[in-house]
Amino acid sequence: MNVATMKLVILDRDGTINHDSDDYIKSPEEWVALDGALEAIARLNHAGWHTVVATNQSGLARGLFGIETLNAMHAKMNRELAEVGGRIDAVFFCPHGPDEGCACRKPRPGLFSMIGERYGLDLAAVHVVGDKLGDLQAGASVGCIPHLVRTGKGAALDAAALDALVASVPGTRVHADLAAFAQHLLQGERRERGDAEETDSVFGKLSG
Repeated sequence: MNVATMKLVILDRDGTINHDSDDYIKSPEEWVALDGALEAIARLNHAGWHTVVATNQSGLARGLFGIETLNAMHAKMNRELAEVGGRIDAVFFCPHGPDEGCACRKPRPGLFSMIGERYGLDLAAVHVVGDKLGDLQAGASVGCIPHLVRTGKGAALDAAALDALVASVPGTRVHADLAAFAQHLLQGERRERGDAEETDSVFGKLSG
């Protein structure tokens, strides 16, 4: 594939794909997908979208789990995705604590810069989805199109907090969850194609 035309979505992990916890997700057993999230990723994949994860994982710096455990969490995520026909192309993670001053911890843009460099993409055409302000700030700072899901931390926002978040990251779209985001994105594609058919697939359409 020509990376210049690659369709890419950048996803937060905890609170967007899987249940979050104030005590951190520390093991594969604690990594539990949100209802419909894996199917939403598969739906995007089937419509030609590549998906990558950008996630802060300060539990590494805090000594709550090691890199082997983080890899095991992502192996579980990929296994469960494969079962519904989906895949994550890559996981980009920040292993640092909030006081380390790194460039990669969201809301700083380092992870997103890495993604752009890896794929040779102008991120201005890339959608970023997360449940927290920092997810959207990090993406928007490099030109991504920001989307907030009302799961994880996003579910706890009252109307005033939601309005303030949207105002602080202009252009933010708000969706109930990852499945609603996927529906929004794919319906928009169908409208652009002038396609009235209720199918997300861009491959193998039969001509009459």
